[in-house]
Amino acid sequence: MSDQPKKSGQLKLTPTPVTSADDSSSQALNEALGSSFLLVRLLAGVLIVAFVASCVFTVNPNEVAVVLRFGKPQGTGAEMLKRQGLHWALPYPIDEIVRLKVGETKTVRAQHAWYAVSPEQEATGTLPEGAPTISPVFEGHTLTGDGNILHVRSTMKYRIADPVTYAFKFSNTTNLLINALNNAVYHTSARFSAEAALYKDVAAFNDSVRLRMEQWIVKENLGITLDTLEVERSAPLYVKSAFDAVIAAEQDRSKRISEAQGYADETVRKADGEAAAIRAGGMVASNLLVQAVSAEAKFFTDQLVSYNRAPDLFRQRLLTAATAEVLTNATDKFFLPERADAKSREVRLLLNREPLTPKAPGAFGPGGQSAR
Repeated sequence: MSDQPKKSGQLKLTPTPVTSADDSSSQALNEALGSSFLLVRLLAGVLIVAFVASCVFTVNPNEVAVVLRFGKPQGTGAEMLKRQGLHWALPYPIDEIVRLKVGETKTVRAQHAWYAVSPEQEATGTLPEGAPTISPVFEGHTLTGDGNILHVRSTMKYRIADPVTYAFKFSNTTNLLINALNNAVYHTSARFSAEAALYKDVAAFNDSVRLRMEQWIVKENLGITLDTLEVERSAPLYVKSAFDAVIAAEQDRSKRISEAQGYADETVRKADGEAAAIRAGGMVASNLLVQAVSAEAKFFTDQLVSYNRAPDLFRQRLLTAATAEVLTNATDKFFLPERADAKSREVRLLLNREPLTPKAPGAFGPGGQSAR
């Protein structure tokens, strides 16, 4: 049989025998592909774990969180707020987590109407040197209702009551509160005189600023609760010493008036007490006297029947009673019977002389001799 192909046009392929070198190459390729697939699977597993881990976030006890999906809050009402614990959200930029502190107190300060002061002067409490004019570029001021100029600033502390409203209703709630507080300062200053704002009606000035802020917070529905609000006032630095002198004089005047009023009240109370004591003593003495006279009158009235019945016997009985009372209280008693001739008796009392005082032993008597 001939090895040449037939003329029919068919081509016969003769397989090449596989050698040992080809087997080693295939095995190495298979192992390399297996290792690559293993690494790909491990990498995919790590990516999946990382993806899942990136979707889990924690909310701390003193805060709440809101999940924004493409800028829109997820959930409605109370479900919108994520409270303490673990929560799920897609990675950024699909979801964005906004954290809001709800337990802490925030502070804003409005000082557009305050004089220019450096941080060092503020820290040390040093006042800058006052100028005869005010430069609006560097320092602010307010106009009072009587046309005077004052420097006023206010500090407000508040807490977040509605986190969603606070975070998403306005782009920057802090700046909004500062502007509103400045508005309250200017609004109140225009309705008070400088004298009232500085020392005569300070409490009403502060209450007016606070009331203005409370009304504005409710009107704009900012989702906050106002805690404290402090207001500081100052006259222009150039004339501050004169204002301070007036305030000091007013305070001294009020102090002296209060002291005088207190002394007057104390004197009146003391006089009222003494008058009441005198009246009470007189009333008591009057009652005792009336009672004594009434008792004595009743006694004589009760004895009138006995006197009318036997006047001499009644007098004798009274005399005997009086004599008994006198003799009872007497230390020495002397009885002088009447004389038969009805003449008076002469009474003589022999009184012993005072006893001699004994002399001390060894003392010398008259003539230089010792007394024995």
